[in-house]
Amino acid sequence: MDLRVALIQTDLYWENATANLASMEEKIATIAEPVDIIVLPEMFTTGFTMNPASVAEPMNLTTTKWMQQMAAQTGAVVTGSFVAKEGTNYFNRLLWVEPNGAYDYYDKRHLFRMAREHESYEAGSKRIIKEWKGWRICPLICYDLRFPVWSRNVALQYDLLLYVANWPAVRSHVWNTLLQARAIENLSYVVGVNRIGNDGNGIPHTGDSAVVDFKGEVLERTSGEERIIIYTLQKESLTAFRTRFPAHLDADEFVIRL
Repeated sequence: MDLRVALIQTDLYWENATANLASMEEKIATIAEPVDIIVLPEMFTTGFTMNPASVAEPMNLTTTKWMQQMAAQTGAVVTGSFVAKEGTNYFNRLLWVEPNGAYDYYDKRHLFRMAREHESYEAGSKRIIKEWKGWRICPLICYDLRFPVWSRNVALQYDLLLYVANWPAVRSHVWNTLLQARAIENLSYVVGVNRIGNDGNGIPHTGDSAVVDFKGEVLERTSGEERIIIYTLQKESLTAFRTRFPAHLDADEFVIRL
């Protein structure tokens, strides 16, 4: 079965969840055709802020309920990350929300120390792999892209590797290169959704949201503009390539020590 994905590349209002949720809802409403997954950027309610105490919210509150509402209305999984609070700890947390209201989450493992993210947030300790419409999907967050071991598709556990990001324009070449590298080495489709515009610290972002196939070929990419990419991923093509070129059978075994 094919998988139709919608990538929402947009500017974000700085630390203003109300404005961002309203903006995202308007954009989702413009998707005129059925899709299976709607992907939002990293920290899509606030921008990439190091002020979690002023913007964080617990689970099952505004953002969670809004995502459940969007998923129910569209019949699609809605996913993206926000600033979550548990007790006195804060997490850069990706929510995976299904149309029936069920959800799972992934906490960003690799915290971007150059922005001192590791001083404000707690690191996650496990990946999730979700099954949806006959596909196995591994969602990760931004800086995770630089770490191939964490992303590794051991024994072909997933068919689609998904990154949500606030990746700055100054390192756009790295973003573009690594999306292709992760696709090639993991024999997997890769989808990357990044924001555009300047954040509250004046850091510019050009987006470069992209769909990359299992051979590392860029199927779709958009830069510098607000746009929704809608693309259909073909499972038959992926399966056929893995049969013809089963490089995963020669992969090295390893254990991740947390």
